[in-house]
Amino acid sequence: MLKKALFFHFLLLVIIQEATGQKVTPQLAQADSLFATGAYEAAYPLYHQQVWQQRQVSPRALLRMAYVQEGLGHYPAALYYLHMAQAQQPRQATWQKITEIAHNHRLTGYSSTWRQSLRITLQRYYYRGLQLLLLGAVAVGILLLVRRSAAGGAWWLSYALYLGLVGLYLNLLRPERVGLVARAHAALMTGPSAGATWLTTATAGDRLVVQGQQDIWYRVSWRGRNAYIRRNDLLLVP
Repeated sequence: MLKKALFFHFLLLVIIQEATGQKVTPQLAQADSLFATGAYEAAYPLYHQQVWQQRQVSPRALLRMAYVQEGLGHYPAALYYLHMAQAQQPRQATWQKITEIAHNHRLTGYSSTWRQSLRITLQRYYYRGLQLLLLGAVAVGILLLVRRSAAGGAWWLSYALYLGLVGLYLNLLRPERVGLVARAHAALMTGPSAGATWLTTATAGDRLVVQGQQDIWYRVSWRGRNAYIRRNDLLLVP
């Protein structure tokens, strides 16, 4: 328990040090005060209302909600809030905590390879990099249109190659759409039908990459192949 508390406090320090002007409401201040005094269960409903009703979402609040849920033994909920925090601010430390919980409960879909670490590092700057690339594309495009009489074919070809690189950046590095299995014994099928062939049974907390949606089913990736799971059985990470 002490190790878990130290790890979460480390995560909170990382997030707080890089916080960017979150609006502090009286409710949030009260929740922070309760959490600081160790009244975690009393603070949780306030954080929950802040996140889900008032839409004041911050990695700090999400990490604290995850801390409370893990302390109560609700590891799927803890994983969900950790994933939300990771989606807002990709961090190696947050992913390490996610994989630790997943390993302890023998969950699937959690990678700790060097490729995953590299992906997290790149995603940390994904939106900032995309913004700069798009601004560059707009600026160069306007310049070429203004000086189209002087711009040769080589300039237009270079601009087309640049746009191609922007497209690759957008598609290859964009964050994955993932979901967590919401209940135990959720069935994965070969097709979007109850009559399709059964593949396996997923457990609560398993992580699946979502590729699409068809009626009441999500198409997901499972061990390198397509599978389908009922929408009610999968909780998408915002």
